[in-house]
Amino acid sequence: MAGSSLSIPPPFTLAGFTGAMSAADLAAVIVSVVCLAIVVVMVLAVQALVRTLRELRSTVDDLRGATLPMVHDLHSTVAKAGDELERVDAVLDKAERISTTADVASRLAYRAVAPPLIKTASIVAGAGRATWRLRGGRSGRRAIEVGGRVR
Repeated sequence: MAGSSLSIPPPFTLAGFTGAMSAADLAAVIVSVVCLAIVVVMVLAVQALVRTLRELRSTVDDLRGATLPMVHDLHSTVAKAGDELERVDAVLDKAERISTTADVASRLAYRAVAPPLIKTASIVAGAGRATWRLRGGRSGRRAIEVGGRVR
């Protein structure tokens, strides 16, 4: 084999590949790598979004489980408060009617009792004056002395 010249083929050859890369080929490779990186970032973002949505759904379920009994209790409390307000309204109506009745009764009693009492008081006062005069008293008017003179 010393005299034979054997040519050794290159280890890797492609049909039609000359070994030099054009600018368009380089741009296509760069765009492909950038697109691949964008796809990887988007997949990671979607995974994070899915995880967040699962946590949100779990939180909403927990919140719903906690708030529904409270809303039910609140509804029953509001219904009881409405019933109590109706009772208070009825009590106030009764108190107003009683107050009106008492006011009318006191006016009626005043009108019925006041004139006879006034007449009785005037008769007693008149009788007292007459008795005093009959006993020899004066008219009940006294003179006022001003500056040494009686007026």
